[in-house]
Amino acid sequence: MALHVLHYLHDGRAQWGVVAHGAITPIPGEFKSTAEFIEANPVERLLLLSAPTIPESKVQWLSPVTANQQFICQGANYRQHMIESGMDPDVKKFNMIFTKATSCIVSADSPVMKPKEVQFLDYEIELGLVLKRNITSGETVTDANLHDYIAGAVIVNDYSARDIQIPQMQFYKGKSYRTFGPVGPYLCLLEKQDVPKLKELVLTLTVNGTVRQNDTTAGLVYGPAETLTELSGVHNLHTGDLLATGTPSGCALSIPSPEKQRAAAQLPEAEKWRLFLKMQEERPQYLQAADVVEAHIASYDRSINLGVQRNVVVEEAA
Repeated sequence: MALHVLHYLHDGRAQWGVVAHGAITPIPGEFKSTAEFIEANPVERLLLLSAPTIPESKVQWLSPVTANQQFICQGANYRQHMIESGMDPDVKKFNMIFTKATSCIVSADSPVMKPKEVQFLDYEIELGLVLKRNITSGETVTDANLHDYIAGAVIVNDYSARDIQIPQMQFYKGKSYRTFGPVGPYLCLLEKQDVPKLKELVLTLTVNGTVRQNDTTAGLVYGPAETLTELSGVHNLHTGDLLATGTPSGCALSIPSPEKQRAAAQLPEAEKWRLFLKMQEERPQYLQAADVVEAHIASYDRSINLGVQRNVVVEEAA
């Protein structure tokens, strides 16, 4: 049975609780990190909870992934997103990996700050997976044993400053401004029988009520098992770390066709990027002050329902 957990602030104290039907059952204990929480709270223990509940409306959301965990991301990992980015998913043979600064992690209802130097602010709904155990050497992760490695799932929005990320070739910098990584609201803790549903989650993102992104995790190119296998051979991963698995098509970013990219490669650098930025200026989909971005992820049967992220874009003062 999947359990939906909330990290929240109540009476001036950070707490964790199981959420059902708008009510929170507090989980006893103090946990300074997502790792501490996961290690102390197997699903079987939480199923036995019985205590007075708190209305969810009376608490302040916190991110269920704390800033002392790693924030690892996959790029161009949905077939249609790759195609709209000028890539051929049947030709690209590598898993694109990058990281975001954990200082960008905020709650699911946090405002998103548009820095004054950023013109092209984009959205990216993503399924986030939270690790269940440390991985400190090369391991083979499969669909059959994935439940041993994944504690649960969350919504991530990988906000991106495209005029920093692309022309400067700075994924980390362009995606790590403060507030660019809302997580939650819920951490859905999974049991073994729930893990196959990770392949059939529906991701939907709207801006001001209009659907911009809508796809299912069936469109993932590199799944969690093969990605964790690959990452295990590169560096250490820890309980509570976050893996954001990529975004579907429908972002504001417009990438030139392969033909135009080949032509642009013959131009001086300054001219190439001038044309790229001009192309972005013609895209009204980029986020502006007061835009409202909502992100939803759930399984078809709603047994996994990661809640709703709602972020209002706020411009940084000049």
